[in-house]
Amino acid sequence: MTTAGPLYRASENATEIVSTLITGIWLAALFTGQDWWLAFMLFGYIVLVPLTSLLFGDRDEVTDWWDAQRDESVDSTHERDAEADDDALSTLRDRYARGELTDEQFERKLETLLETETLEDLEDREQTLLSERE
Repeated sequence: MTTAGPLYRASENATEIVSTLITGIWLAALFTGQDWWLAFMLFGYIVLVPLTSLLFGDRDEVTDWWDAQRDESVDSTHERDAEADDDALSTLRDRYARGELTDEQFERKLETLLETETLEDLEDREQTLLSERE
């Protein structure tokens, strides 16, 4: 079976197919004088169409949603990494201020810490240090 077969197309367009069927049925019921057309229309559009959309929804939208979730996860991980770097630098400064580290140890650890930072992190840190000096 090819991916462009009728079943594949039907599953890709399930929400549209269900919507069209619901519209056709309630219009037929309305024009033939049935009294249940309004209840069917409401049930169809409030229950059947959303259910079909959940089951056979647009795969592109699902992919976009998952990509957005992944991007948010990456952003939050980056924020946690930035906070961890700030905490590490703060801890390093505190240890140096308390005399637990020699000048050489402090400089070596500071270089190691700064090597792991991105260019944006260094620019932000430079701006912060400049504003603290003023």
